[in-house]
Amino acid sequence: MGLNDTPKGERLHIAFFGKRNAGKSSLVNALTGQELSIVSDIKGTTTDPVYKAMELLPLGPVMMVDTPGLDDEGELGKERVKRAKSVLNKTDIALVVVDSKEFLEKDDLSFEKEILSLIEEKKLPGIFVWNKVDEVSERELEGRFLELPTAVSEGSLVSAKDGTGIHELKERLGRLKPELEEKQPLVADLLSPMDLVVLVVPIDESAPKGRLILPQQQVIRDALEASAITVVTKETELKETLSSLGKKPRLVITDSQAFSVVDRDTPEDILLTSFSILFARYKGELRSLIRGAKAIESLKDGDVILMAEGCTHHRQCNDIGTVKIPNWLKKYTGKELRFETSSGTGFPEKLDKYALIIHCGGCMLHEREMKYRIREAEDLGVPMVNYGVAIAYMKGILKRSLEPFKEELEEFLYV
Repeated sequence: MGLNDTPKGERLHIAFFGKRNAGKSSLVNALTGQELSIVSDIKGTTTDPVYKAMELLPLGPVMMVDTPGLDDEGELGKERVKRAKSVLNKTDIALVVVDSKEFLEKDDLSFEKEILSLIEEKKLPGIFVWNKVDEVSERELEGRFLELPTAVSEGSLVSAKDGTGIHELKERLGRLKPELEEKQPLVADLLSPMDLVVLVVPIDESAPKGRLILPQQQVIRDALEASAITVVTKETELKETLSSLGKKPRLVITDSQAFSVVDRDTPEDILLTSFSILFARYKGELRSLIRGAKAIESLKDGDVILMAEGCTHHRQCNDIGTVKIPNWLKKYTGKELRFETSSGTGFPEKLDKYALIIHCGGCMLHEREMKYRIREAEDLGVPMVNYGVAIAYMKGILKRSLEPFKEELEEFLYV
């Protein structure tokens, strides 16, 4: 991914919900002007959420999410419906699509009202879309908007088949674009113009060939936005790099795996943190994850730990999530612990079996989904920490790695 590409987790997520054959996939194609989703008259063509990144004016970079039908049947169908509903955890704007002709024949919105109640519960902006209006008289649908919950704006009449109302729907989406809160910068708020930032990037068997990983790319880009100067080096060359610079760096940012070496070679008067801790602040709630780190002290023999990642990748023999951190944790606690893993968009529904969740930085996850996972764990009383925070805690350098963040440092010292 290039520095100018918008990562999946940074895109506005627009998700389409409705029964089978409501025309969700056709609507995705009509809105984008591309054949992004497979369209068929056979019910249940979309069996899993389908994600498509694109530019959609006037919204900009978006992620279109086509979901399985809410009325899917059988045991497998129930799982598909569950996956469809889970998409709400990463949705910014929800479109609920109904087959106008079927509605007028059956007068039943039970499936749609269920998803609408979830949309309202999660306080998401939404649009109710009456699709296939080319097959009915629009006059027959007049007044039905009054039946809709307050979770959605008034309905849109469209035909994905002949293009009726598509332009108007795009304009409505543009007006519904959430007024995003003042977004927490990744690193720019810690820097001033011409500050020097040293990034420590290990090149080992787990490093991807020929490129930097996403967190490293995003930190570089954010530092450039702050008009800071970035220097990238390996942990084995950090000492020489620091001594060769013409001025003292404002900040050293390291891959968490190299925390111990970087802490040793970075003078105490230079601020130090990690990419993972920056992402904990950026995508989730760092203070909550700091509290989770302290739960490491109360682990007991036989406790089950969930190692959760937001992406899927080929695991190396010395993988950070399945090998290194579990080994460090067992050594630190001296306990016989058991470990389970989850990756990608999959996240266990039942979390109460776990004594602790150790999550990756979440660079590939939408901010809403990362916060949802943290809240879900909190509601069940299950502590959660992320890779960088956990490693810094076990290495005895969490206090130092939090010094760039005043409020979070106070959380660690006084809670």
